[in-house]
Amino acid sequence: MTPLPLSHGQAWTVITADTLTLLPQLPDQCIDAVVCDPPYGIDFQQAAWDGRTIRTAGATAAGRPLTSGQAFEQWTGIWARELARVVKPGGHIACFAAPRMTHRLTSGLEDAGLEIRDVLMWLYGTGMPKSRRLPGGRGTALKPAYEPIVLARTPLAGTTAATAATWGTGVLNTEACAIPDPASSTEAAMVRWPANVCLTHQPGCQSGRCSTGCAAGDLDRHAQRVRPSRFFYCGKASRRERDAGCQQLPAKTLDLFPSAAGRSRRQVRNPHPTVKPIELMRWLTRLITPEGGVVLDPFCGSGSTGCAATLERRLFIGIERDPDHAQVARARITHHHPKPAAPASPAASTPPTARP
Repeated sequence: MTPLPLSHGQAWTVITADTLTLLPQLPDQCIDAVVCDPPYGIDFQQAAWDGRTIRTAGATAAGRPLTSGQAFEQWTGIWARELARVVKPGGHIACFAAPRMTHRLTSGLEDAGLEIRDVLMWLYGTGMPKSRRLPGGRGTALKPAYEPIVLARTPLAGTTAATAATWGTGVLNTEACAIPDPASSTEAAMVRWPANVCLTHQPGCQSGRCSTGCAAGDLDRHAQRVRPSRFFYCGKASRRERDAGCQQLPAKTLDLFPSAAGRSRRQVRNPHPTVKPIELMRWLTRLITPEGGVVLDPFCGSGSTGCAATLERRLFIGIERDPDHAQVARARITHHHPKPAAPASPAASTPPTARP
């Protein structure tokens, strides 16, 4: 068993490795929380990492042929069992999923010994339907407008209070994630208990006025008295946010929608196709991780969870099998990692001479 891959005084690390290989090497009960965005098992852009690799691993684990959904569930169980071992008692795990595979992810987590606590919804207005356009105004799929986030927890060590006192886990940091409510007239109602819904504004939204198709604005227009936008909301990751810290890396082509006849292609420094907004990952990290705790992302990607963890003053361990994505993650986390304060100059630190 290897020691925790963070040396004394080190705030974060990104390890280039297959998480199925590296997770078994981590010590027992060394992680406080997990925030991750694993492959969804939906053959995203026919990439092997989101399809064939998962099906092979799942069928191998089961020892028999499986459907793609069954294989994804089996594959989830492989790494989820390791999370159940390495996460401290009562530690929370926030895991993104595709809507049509959420039940498979949830079953894999639960069968691995984790307790399902909730399913959060991240709502957004942007996105394109992955659908064929058929004659007669017909299609094969709906436009995506939300992603589930399954919230699980390792078994408690006794009661909730005892777990929190011994391990610092088992509970959510609700006050730290409370949502300001500027419309409230009383001081006691200035913040609201965090909900299991997160909203994302459109890039063109302005203060007090939302663009057409904005999830927050659409909900507000249908509920004038109790405005849904009192929930936590943030924007999707902009190009500037995606590439921050990566200026020294070579530009690569990103094509999120290959069926759009090349119109979606652009040159970027961070070519990861599914970058989550740092603000959303900060909120999740703050919600489930004790102050100063260790956050693990076993599917690090381009490092949004690592950026969030370091900004929230949590320690971070990321595992990413793709060397190019791992390089991007390190660059982005380095960019966002708080810089140490410059030492005071001798003149500034010398106490003034007392006047007679």
